Amino acid sequence: MSGRMGLVLAGATLLIAAVLLPNTAQAQFGLRGGPLGVARFAVGHVIGLSRLRHARMAVRGGGYRSAALRSQDPRGAERGQPANPYILRAALTAQAALSGWHGGRSPQGWWRHPDGSYGWAGPVFWPFAHDDLANAVIFADTTSLSLYGYGDIYAAIFSPYAATELAAYTAQQGRRARRIPSTEMICDASDTGGLPVDRIAAVVAPNELQRAALDELAAAWNAARDTIRAACPAQAPATALERLGLMRERIAAMIKATDAIEAPLAKFAGLLNDDQKARLNALANDRRAALASRQPKDAQATAACRPDYDPRYDEKAQRQYEQLVQQQWPASDIAATLRLDETARARLEVLQDTTLRTMETLSACPAEAAATPLARLAAVKARLATMLQAVTGVTDALDDFEADLSDEQKAGFEAIGPKRGV
Repeated sequence: MSGRMGLVLAGATLLIAAVLLPNTAQAQFGLRGGPLGVARFAVGHVIGLSRLRHARMAVRGGGYRSAALRSQDPRGAERGQPANPYILRAALTAQAALSGWHGGRSPQGWWRHPDGSYGWAGPVFWPFAHDDLANAVIFADTTSLSLYGYGDIYAAIFSPYAATELAAYTAQQGRRARRIPSTEMICDASDTGGLPVDRIAAVVAPNELQRAALDELAAAWNAARDTIRAACPAQAPATALERLGLMRERIAAMIKATDAIEAPLAKFAGLLNDDQKARLNALANDRRAALASRQPKDAQATAACRPDYDPRYDEKAQRQYEQLVQQQWPASDIAATLRLDETARARLEVLQDTTLRTMETLSACPAEAAATPLARLAAVKARLATMLQAVTGVTDALDDFEADLSDEQKAGFEAIGPKRGV
């Protein structure tokens, strides 16, 4: 497997279902209807079960430990077969995410992405951020990008890691720490792809002027990688507010990276003739065709994306949503455990409502990818801006909720996430 693992990663297709909140959920969880009464959420179970099974098997293997962070698929290497790019990312992020986590018996973690990968690997948010940009802009593959949303925000509020587990990722190397990849290792190992200069050059066959512009674009892309890399945490965030702050910094760095590559990308594209542009765009067409050939069709998700879909009559999706909310937001139990007064209870409802509404703002049925890299870059930037706005709104709601809490109540709130893993 080449070191450019992110650029050959096709991933799993994210399928989305739109669900109207049932009246019982609205009454119980404070979602009061009106224009914002409809929440959209991803139906994770519709992802290909065989791929998830392979990802979980890779996690259970366990024998490769930190070696899995190298740009190889350990399961393929053990069998003398070519690495499988469709489970590589899931295996790498799962190993990194779970090596320091000791809660519960489930080897895949409740905060896993539907494709088997993780948005949080210990204290690191969005490990493959730089590669995701390359996949989305050059190959029109937004699979991994679109997996980020509500689940990652929820995991920032209720982190599954205990303080000692997070500290292990930034601890000095010792007998225990050797089994847990460092934060620096996760950040370095996960962003190895960059701009596929050789592949672009082979397809476009640039002249001397175009090649100079391509080299300029590659330099800007490397600088963008460094910008994102600099937003990796030096210390493990200890509180929900710190984790949300880290999310904001990381997303802001990605937006800054897209700004940095916009001008050189436009310059390079502007120098290409129509035939060269068509060949460059064909890279994305090839990726989409490969994805479509490997993805199983799901009748429920396909139906949910039709214009005439009415979520009020999708009982299965409504049950899934109710179960999700009831499991993740036991508001009465939280209020009782923390001994919240009426004001704090109201603020907790606002936090809950604000977080749940990110399902609507950050989830949508798959749209046709833009035809050109420059247009796809604009779409990626818009998506990141929406994410940043969503995280900022949740941060404000959490800050308001914690404003009048005692240190004991704040500690109790921070303990909710790790307890979920037991």
